[in-house]
Amino acid sequence: ARRESCISSLITEQLFGDIFLHKDDNACPAKGFYTYDSFVQAAGCFPKFGRTGSVSTRKREIAAFLAQVSHETTGGWATAPDGPYTWGLCFKEEVSPPSNYCDATVKEWPCYPGKSYKGRGPIQLSWNYNYGLAGEALGFDGLKNPETVSNDTLVAFKTALWFWMTERKPKPSCHAVMVGKYRPSKADLAANRTAGFGLLTNIINGGLECGIPDDPRVNDRIGFFRTYAKLFGVDTGPNLDCQNQKHF
Repeated sequence: ARRESCISSLITEQLFGDIFLHKDDNACPAKGFYTYDSFVQAAGCFPKFGRTGSVSTRKREIAAFLAQVSHETTGGWATAPDGPYTWGLCFKEEVSPPSNYCDATVKEWPCYPGKSYKGRGPIQLSWNYNYGLAGEALGFDGLKNPETVSNDTLVAFKTALWFWMTERKPKPSCHAVMVGKYRPSKADLAANRTAGFGLLTNIINGGLECGIPDDPRVNDRIGFFRTYAKLFGVDTGPNLDCQNQKHF
């Protein structure tokens, strides 16, 4: 409870509600799923999340995390009521996935017959290897029961925070980037992978979104971050986009 209170002192239930103004609307398939209590409880399982550095650094990390998951789960559009950045956490699983996201070449995490490893949860966890790793880290069978991520709100938030906190070389963790612990390698410097919110987008979906001028998906992520940073009363910091970065 003491660990959880650190997060709840930085993001109150009222602020959480203001950020996710429409998540429980009838129009949102995830209505009632993503609760403040489950977010706070999940955050309590990752002691360094939102608890590293100055108060402004901690707030900026939480705002960045919520901005990225909001883009992944948004139900908003340009002319949506209250603007496009009030519709985060509207979806809990990918709609009309193009495949079952099974990479059969990854022998360590074999796909279970008939299962789909489509995007689920706040970060839209995808692919059998990510489900396998997340399940191993968090204590559920991600390969046999991937649906757990969209059926259990606590597990859902835990998978998003696990993804955020976990380094996957050559990618740093999103956490390390936001708290100033990222140290670019020679390859990073050559690829212009500088610290900032844009590098988070590169970590999460750089292969599809980075190195592209004025990409609308990247701009949507930035829009969420600017909106949330303002609500938290912090600046966004530099390097918001990844248009000049090579992906990992």
